[in-house]
Parts: sequence; structure tokens; C-alpha cells
Amino acid sequence: MGRGIAQMAAQAGSTVVMYDVQAGAADAALATLQSTWQTLVNKGKLDAAAMAGYVDRVRVAQALNDLAPCDLVVEAIVERLDVKQRLFGELEGVVGPDCVLATNTSSLSVTAIAAALKRPGQLAGYHFFNPVPLMRVVEVIAGLKTEASVCQRLTDYTRQFGHTPVSAQDTPGFIVNHAGRGYGTEALRVAGERVADFATIDRILKDQMGFRLGPFELMDLTALDVSHPVMESIYRQYFDEPRYRPSVITAQRLAGGVVGKKVGEGFYGYENGAAQVPAEPAPPAVAQLPPVWVSPKAARRAELYQLLKDLGASIETAAAPSSTALILVAPLGLDVTTLAAVERLDAARTVGIDMMLDDAATKRRVLATNPATRIDMRDAAHALFARDGKAVSVIRDSGGFVTQRVVATIVNIAADMCQQGICTPADLDVAVTLGLGYPMGPLAMGDRIGPTNVLEILFNMQTVYGDPRYRPSPWLRRRGALGLSLTHEEG
Repeated sequence: MGRGIAQMAAQAGSTVVMYDVQAGAADAALATLQSTWQTLVNKGKLDAAAMAGYVDRVRVAQALNDLAPCDLVVEAIVERLDVKQRLFGELEGVVGPDCVLATNTSSLSVTAIAAALKRPGQLAGYHFFNPVPLMRVVEVIAGLKTEASVCQRLTDYTRQFGHTPVSAQDTPGFIVNHAGRGYGTEALRVAGERVADFATIDRILKDQMGFRLGPFELMDLTALDVSHPVMESIYRQYFDEPRYRPSVITAQRLAGGVVGKKVGEGFYGYENGAAQVPAEPAPPAVAQLPPVWVSPKAARRAELYQLLKDLGASIETAAAPSSTALILVAPLGLDVTTLAAVERLDAARTVGIDMMLDDAATKRRVLATNPATRIDMRDAAHALFARDGKAVSVIRDSGGFVTQRVVATIVNIAADMCQQGICTPADLDVAVTLGLGYPMGPLAMGDRIGPTNVLEILFNMQTVYGDPRYRPSPWLRRRGALGLSLTHEEG
């Protein structure tokens, strides 16, 4: 991390002094930087004169006192409060009174780090993401006593080397790690309820919403010895807020050393670095498809009718289904079981389909059975919706389909962050898109689905589960009531 920050600073025209308490570590970092730049020269992406300039601007400090002339010192050391406080206390006695002190902490309180200083106003959070040259977003975090001018200087400097600065208040997880709680934690709840297996959940979220990596692929990549402690830390720092509750699944796997790709075993097995993903079941062969009846309360009912016509289904339009019909429901947040009971449908013939998103905008359809669904009706629904070659996943019943649950949770956490004033809606979406690689920001996701639909999903999930983790944020409720875009900036 420190080496990446040094690289960008040198490329931005700064004189860079690298220091490490471990003997030889800074020299090794310099050698690696030179090798990195030489590789870029060899590929024709950097000219030799520019490289020579970069190298000339970087030097190695032999002692902490060598940092005395610096205008900015960025710390990138172990995530321990006492160690960081001690370092900054020493730095305060070395650098000038106008020098900005910046901590690259990802999980500790900036206010707590600064509390041990004589000039706490000079310290701010300056959180980069790995690898620094490629992850082009930086969180600038104001502690309780940080001077506004310090954050402004860091913001301006971030733009100087071509990265995007976002401003955050000093709260657990800042923007990116906080907003990222919904993706993995809700996917773990889905898996924990045996709604679907890890590979199916990953496929659904990638193909329906456009995530580049599924949540379990992502946790395997980052490794549970990194990601699970972050889950626990943010949960505890928010005094056991239900929205951030970790999962026993990751706790158990961490204890057993099954932490991810780097050890060859995680949610997937790995051979030569490649994930061994189980094959997807083929659609069943069904000789004669039954007629289809659609619930009048189905989401996107007109679109569902058009889809059935395009697939060549025989559609019933009577007020009630015939005794042989496949019954389709399309709930938002509710489970198929509840709809079958409330609408007095034959549960044995009832199957749900996720219509939260426009079918044409997704690469996969998701169906859900209830505990009473007959196998022939499940297979008929699977075969019908796979007729045009589109991928189909069939999952067990739950309140809200996989994508509904995960995306509504992501949007709700983001809305709550705006409610707390942690950042602006614009900075939140930019930070998450760049920092987590989401297909769009959480608030933009909410706008795509529709704020009122997100609210319906959350209210219904709260009814099904009776769990406060699904309570809608007041910020989201107000915008939904007024029909406002979630990316709308207040006047």
C-alpha cells in the first residue's frame, strides 16, 4: 500500500521520502518501483525520460527525522491504534506545524488516532485502496477536530495524481467498507437459509444485476481472514446494529482455515489458481407443458404476460386458474408460500418468478418453489422459461428472491449512510462504484428498481422475517413518499 502511494505521488511531481522501521524494506520498495516503471517503459506506456524523473524524485529515509522537511506524511502501517498513535506522536515532534499528517487506516477511528496529538487538527484520514495505481478512489476523512483546510489540501492533492477524492465523516468503515456490508452479509443469510448454494447465488447476482464477482467469489478473493474481521468490527462499532450482523458461516470457515483462494480452499476449491465451480443443472425435458395462469397481483404483470407469449406458453386469463394450470406469482419481498396462502392458490402448483427487473436487461431468470410445489410443476416452469436459451435458476422459497434481498439491503444501508450525513449521495455512489467495482452506485441501483419498489421489498421482508435488519431507512422512506430520485441532492 505504501509503495503504491509513493508511486502515485512521484508520478504527480512530488518529492517522495519513504521510511520503514524494518531494515531494507524501503530500499526493496524503491527497487520494486523502479522495476514497475521499467516494465511500463518496455511496454511503451512510459518514456525513459519520464521514468528517470520519477526515480530521481524518490529517496529512502534512514531515520524518522529525515521526514522533517515534508509537507505531507502518509502512514500505512499495521492496523493497531496504539502503534499509530505512537508513530504520529513521534512525527508531530519531527515535522513542521503546517505539515499534514494522514492515516491510511481502513477500520480505526481517525478521531481516536488524533486524540493523542498536541495538534489533532492537522491529522485526517486518507484511505487508499489496493492496488493504489489502479483503484482510483481515495476517501478523505475528517476526524472530530480535523481542520477543514487539511481535508481540502488532501482533496486537491488527490486530484493532482488523477484519482477521485470523496469526503467522509469519521464513522466505522467510512464510505466503501460501510456501504459494502449489504452484499456479502445478506448473501450469507440467503445461503444460511439454504435458499440456494454458493455458486447459484453468485450466478444470480452477476447475471441479474451485473456484479463482476459474486459475493462468494469476492470473499474467496479477499480471504476470510481479512473480510470476516471487518464484518465483526463494523458490527461491534455500531453497537450490534442488526443490519451489519456477521454470519456463523464465515466464522466457522475462518476457524477452520478455509479462507479462500490464497490457501486453495474457500467457498470454492481451487486448482492451479482456478476456481472449481460446479456445473449448472441443465433444464429438464418436459414433453407437455401445462397452461399458465398469472396472479393478478404479480409485479410487472403486463411484461410477464408478454414474456409468456414470446415463449409460446398457453395462457389462461380466467379469474381463477384451472385445475391443471401452472400458477405463477411474482412477489416483491414476500415469499411464494405467503402469496399462495393469502391469494388462496393451490400451493402444489404455485411457482414464483423474480420480476423486479426488466427481463430484457438480465441474463438470467430466477424461479422459486414453495415447500408444497410439485416436482412436475417445478420442472414445467423451469423448462418453459428456458425455452429461448436464457439461463434459469430455481431456488427455494424465501422472503424476497436473492437479488431482491441483496440489492434492497445494499440500497437501505446506503440510504442510512446518507441519513447519518456520512457523505453526500454523489460521493457515496462514486466511491462504491470505483472502490467495490459495483455495476452502479447503491443509490443508482435504488433508482433503477424504483424507490417505492425497494420500500415494498423491505416492508414485506420485515413482515416475513420479523427482523429489524430490514427496517427501511427514514431517508429512503421520505424519498419514496415524495417520488424523488435517491441521487437527488437536497437544497
